[in-house]
Amino acid sequence: MKTIQSVPFEQIDLSDETFSVNFRADLERLRSSIKEVGVIHPVVLRKKGEAYQVVSGFRRIWLARELGVPEIEARVFGQEEDDIRLFSISLHENLTTRGFNMVETALALDKLIHRFRIDPAVVIKTFLPLFSLETSEKILNTYLSLARMEDEVKGYVLEQKVSRTNIRKLSSLVPEDRRVVLRLLSPLKLGENSLREVLTLLEEITRRDRLKLMEIVDRREIQAILSHQELTPSQRTERVKMVLMDLRYPRRQRLEQIFEEKRKALNLPPGISVHHQPHFEGKGLTIELRFETLEEYRALLKSLSALVEKDGLKEMLSE
Repeated sequence: MKTIQSVPFEQIDLSDETFSVNFRADLERLRSSIKEVGVIHPVVLRKKGEAYQVVSGFRRIWLARELGVPEIEARVFGQEEDDIRLFSISLHENLTTRGFNMVETALALDKLIHRFRIDPAVVIKTFLPLFSLETSEKILNTYLSLARMEDEVKGYVLEQKVSRTNIRKLSSLVPEDRRVVLRLLSPLKLGENSLREVLTLLEEITRRDRLKLMEIVDRREIQAILSHQELTPSQRTERVKMVLMDLRYPRRQRLEQIFEEKRKALNLPPGISVHHQPHFEGKGLTIELRFETLEEYRALLKSLSALVEKDGLKEMLSE
């Protein structure tokens, strides 16, 4: 165990982020704690020439210095200490005190492989369980792909708690397309299934029609939906999905227009509605009645009897 000593902030090199994996950390609770009782747990430093390198405790150092504290207590390791051992100490200390968010986990795994040159098989076996992750190459590659994404995309993944399946979909895009997609996703309210549906539709439309993602996202009807301030995020989502479905399935859009024209031609009373099979898969119609009194019910039945004689209904049934 290293002894604890006080180190002035001017001797600490905060520009050296060899061991840092911070991403959008929530500092308010820690700031309030330091302001109230000071830094409880010593930070971990390594002597590096005339200065000190931060191993663990970046956030505590930033905030204590911001609050005017002149120095900080630290466990100090010598210059000869091994990088990998120090990074392992940093990971264990953070996991036992604050934990890591999904992006920080990705950054840590990426550093293990690309900075500290740990064999991926060792990372899978030794470090994935440390983060409570399944020991599989697929899981490791998912997190490595997240680590290489743009900061704004990482932020979206973190804020929306994006699943690993959808992270893999985002990772299949080039950086420019991820930024374009983010312009579409950010104003919407997407659960996991809706996000997967939207990403899949975009992928299929671009591949089939040989379009760029920007050409789809910048379409006038989509931009009109995104900029409509009176719509809720959920309403924007449903409308955007309808536009994408129409682009993906143009035949269905044409059938929908024809069906709607014929339905209007029937001049149905307010209490009767006619629906086709979902996605026009299969024949037959569904007729829905809405009434509150027996008199309304009788009137609707009379209207239904008259509906049988209309040619428009017969045409709808024969298609």
